Amino acid sequence: MTTTPLSLEQQRNQFKQSRFIAMPLAGTLVWALIGLSAPFMDAIAQTWSLYLGTGAIFYLGAGLSYLTGERFFAKERKNTDFDRLFFVGMIMSLMVFAIALPVAAIDHTTVPLSLGILTGLMWMPLSWAIEHWVGYFHTTLRTLGIVVVWYAFPDARVEAISAVIVSVYAVSLVVLERRYRQVNQARSGSPQQPIVTANPS
Repeated sequence: MTTTPLSLEQQRNQFKQSRFIAMPLAGTLVWALIGLSAPFMDAIAQTWSLYLGTGAIFYLGAGLSYLTGERFFAKERKNTDFDRLFFVGMIMSLMVFAIALPVAAIDHTTVPLSLGILTGLMWMPLSWAIEHWVGYFHTTLRTLGIVVVWYAFPDARVEAISAVIVSVYAVSLVVLERRYRQVNQARSGSPQQPIVTANPS
């Protein structure tokens, strides 16, 4: 039986039904751990905790996705063009590390600033894809907050930046969960239309 490919609008509707909290939960846990452990570390250990911690967010998020119901690598998961768009946005953000790493070699105190901002850029395409303001809010407030505390707390930059990121994550998680419930309540309350889904690529 031949399947009919989904239109972009159908793919977007399918993409919007996801919960999107596994990765933010992972980010919250990692940045909270980085911030809490920073006062007990020297500068070199803090720098390594930032590199290793932010690098582990994806893997921790993938594991948490099986608890949140998102199941990133489940065989039955149907990926859309919007999933691929988000992945491309993530790769694009990582490419900016080509600038961040040489700068960090000159001044290691820029590491929490650059990592904190760069790892938050992926929220922008997410916001566009799900047609919700949460991603714009997250990236904008996170970026501004990080820059402010980087200047305001020169002796505790890792702790201050971690506090900003965790706080923004906390608000974003609440908003995402409310959005998810509203989307699914609206979906369950409307007449169900049969949708022919394409085979996942």
